[in-house]
Amino acid sequence: MRKYIAEAVGTMLLTLVACGVAVTSGVNLVATSLAFGLVIVAAAYSIGNVSGCHINPAVSISLLVAGKMNAKECICYIVAQIIGAFAGSLLLALLLGGFNALGANGLVGNTTVWVALVVEIILTFIFTTTILGVTDKKENGHVTGIVIGLTLTLVHLFGLPFTGTSVNPARSLAPAILQGGDALCNVWIFIIAPIIGAIIAGLFYKYVLKEK
Repeated sequence: MRKYIAEAVGTMLLTLVACGVAVTSGVNLVATSLAFGLVIVAAAYSIGNVSGCHINPAVSISLLVAGKMNAKECICYIVAQIIGAFAGSLLLALLLGGFNALGANGLVGNTTVWVALVVEIILTFIFTTTILGVTDKKENGHVTGIVIGLTLTLVHLFGLPFTGTSVNPARSLAPAILQGGDALCNVWIFIIAPIIGAIIAGLFYKYVLKEK
């Protein structure tokens, strides 16, 4: 239960603070990217020793596919993450005084559905592969949070002009449902694509990167 509470709190803070920076900064590229990365760094060194600091269903799914997690625990993690994301979005709505803008993902500019799907699959693959790789060796423990945080910053720098960058179904689902409208119509992209990217990353780790 400690693990699930930690995951819920971590995801809540990610959704509240990082999405909050995105909204209040007008989705400034550098500020938003750094916000997501820095929240991960902070969470990794605070709740990481309890739950591993997934705070993202895609991360849990990649670990499941890679054989580092069992199905029951993965499902419980995902439920906790979704609860945390809704809590974070509700707190953000309370602070902002409404549900009009909560940092939901969407198709930015001329981005098509297919481009959004490809971008999210690739970025999730990069992010989750990095997590699987850097956590594979205990000697990386002191830099793990920094590496993961910087990687999330990197994928946001690339993905924000296309989709606002999800790579995290829980972080996308909660704001979309609470905002409604176009955000809710497009949310399926930001659930399916990260899951596909996570599965590919898990298989890539299991059959290519993992030391036999």
